Amino acid sequence: MKKRILALLLAGLLALGLAACGGSAEPDPGQIPEEADETAGIPAADLKIGLILVGEADDAYNRNHLEGMRSACESLDLSFDAQVVVKTGVPENAACYNAVGQLLDAGCQVVFANAYGHESYLNRAASEHPDVQFCCAGGYEGASDNLDNTHDYYAQVYQARYLAGIAAGLRTETGKLGYVAAVPVAQVISGYAAFYLGAKSVNPDAVMLVSYTGQWSNAASESAAAQALIDQGCDVISQHSDTAAPAAVAEANGVCAVGYNEDMISAAPHAALTSARIDWGVYYAYALGCLLSGEAIGQDWCGDLSQGACTLTPWNEDAVAAGTEAAVAQAAGQLADGSLQVFAGPLHGTDVDGNELTLARGETYTENETASAPSFIYIPDGVIVLP
Repeated sequence: MKKRILALLLAGLLALGLAACGGSAEPDPGQIPEEADETAGIPAADLKIGLILVGEADDAYNRNHLEGMRSACESLDLSFDAQVVVKTGVPENAACYNAVGQLLDAGCQVVFANAYGHESYLNRAASEHPDVQFCCAGGYEGASDNLDNTHDYYAQVYQARYLAGIAAGLRTETGKLGYVAAVPVAQVISGYAAFYLGAKSVNPDAVMLVSYTGQWSNAASESAAAQALIDQGCDVISQHSDTAAPAAVAEANGVCAVGYNEDMISAAPHAALTSARIDWGVYYAYALGCLLSGEAIGQDWCGDLSQGACTLTPWNEDAVAAGTEAAVAQAAGQLADGSLQVFAGPLHGTDVDGNELTLARGETYTENETASAPSFIYIPDGVIVLP
């Protein structure tokens, strides 16, 4: 199947109309009745949706998925409360398979899960239930397995990270940025590499320290990591972690913060500059729209800035440096028209195993080229990972 089917802008989505029911007139004598349309979609009133969240609804990452599903339902005239069954706190183990079973028992025709560790359990269920669609955020097997009902989805959030890095690079006074990272996988490394490269594009002498917490969502660990970075002179803190704790620590220390998943100005009114965010509603509206219209869901979908699938939250006008909005707008336009590439030479980096990547001027590494899941794993020169 094609790598992706065109995703519509959420802002432009209208509720998809279903084909009207046929009249009751009998066919003319001798006329062969037409066969039923095999591509007819699921009637909107009959659609039941399952959503599996790896964490609880009160952390930013999972709340962002919930908000995306709510907005998608609203755009398609579906009832979130009546038609979506949510399972929270589902770990990346056999508990996921059990959760899928409960959703199928509830009549769900489609199941979404928001952690790549859920994928093997979704695929097991998909092989057993070919009439149900299974979609995994950050997964990587949908386009390569032999199951037509498995799908992966993500967004080119590294583009938004790059733009957020520009804001950080213009705001820092020490030239030292800090980044609270969850775990050393491509999803995280691609993000902080892009953030740093954005900062370096406007502040060539900037360096960045990275501190891993080893967990996706742990406010205490994120707070400790942020404080350690600030203690080493970092005056702008960003993150790929699931709570607002790093931003709150930045606020308490009088430095700045760039968040993730949601607007963090309420948590850090003086510190938060903006946040990089994936708008999951764009994908959910697309996939649910396919089910309503009878179209196939692309097996590997990756939205970008131009589609609104990744974005920056509103600027904190009281915190950003002068000229930030103009600089970011210019870069966003260049990303959109292809004249700017995030991972472009001259660039040198090393992955966690010591393998090197060197891009000469004019050479680029195309992220999300082979799959929606990020693949860039190289830590650029100028980024220091703390023990």
